Amino acid sequence: MRTPIVAGNWKMNGSRGAVEDLVSGIRDQLDAALIAEGPAAGQGKTQVILCPPAIYIPQVCAAVDGSALAVGAQNAAAQEKGAYTGEISPAFLADFGVHHVILGHSERRQLFNESDQLVAEKFALAQKLGLIPVLCVGETRAERESDQTIAVVTRQLQAVIDKVGVAAFGSAIVAYEPVWAIGTGLTATPEQAQEVHRNIRELISSQDASVGDGVRLLYGGSVKAANAEELFRCPDIDGGLIGGASLDPSEFVAICQAAVK
Repeated sequence: MRTPIVAGNWKMNGSRGAVEDLVSGIRDQLDAALIAEGPAAGQGKTQVILCPPAIYIPQVCAAVDGSALAVGAQNAAAQEKGAYTGEISPAFLADFGVHHVILGHSERRQLFNESDQLVAEKFALAQKLGLIPVLCVGETRAERESDQTIAVVTRQLQAVIDKVGVAAFGSAIVAYEPVWAIGTGLTATPEQAQEVHRNIRELISSQDASVGDGVRLLYGGSVKAANAEELFRCPDIDGGLIGGASLDPSEFVAICQAAVK
């Protein structure tokens, strides 16, 4: 049985005070009995990952110490070290106790022109240095309206498979985030989300059935407490990558609780 995951992507939000309040609010409200320890432990529990802006990672790591909450990063460089001013190496993240890193988010692909090939390079290095990649894939509204959704998602996934091999997804996570649903208030219907998740699992399974069966697939795109349970009931959706709702402790905890129902 695949352990559900709920990851909170805080994006470029926060202050030292706000981070302290957010983490303490989540810890106070989240029943420890619901949280899985480790990346794939605890049947009937949820793995919860907090992904703050990079500058707040040390503060969050300290704040979750002694709990089962995990810490992730929102991005990482494709280089381990060197003359790359302003970049954050995945080695730095691992050094601070980070276990997961979001890669290929649509905002990185669109606003910062990250190609499928660059995302694949980041994936390969992050995994080599001991991090668990959370690979984001998804289509724009124009691509969905022209029936290109599966082709786009397949292309994004295949770029990583071509780089590192399908077995790499045995220690990685995939998040399907339709670009048209991120921060817009729009959400894919459970049927739309399940269709894409099923295709992702079938693509990976066609190359390695065991990896395809075990890889955890998350949905992201205006997930809220009100729609989380319905989405998470879909057979190929194993949790969520949560944006705006992860900044509200009560809302985020309710989504975490929905993942185990």
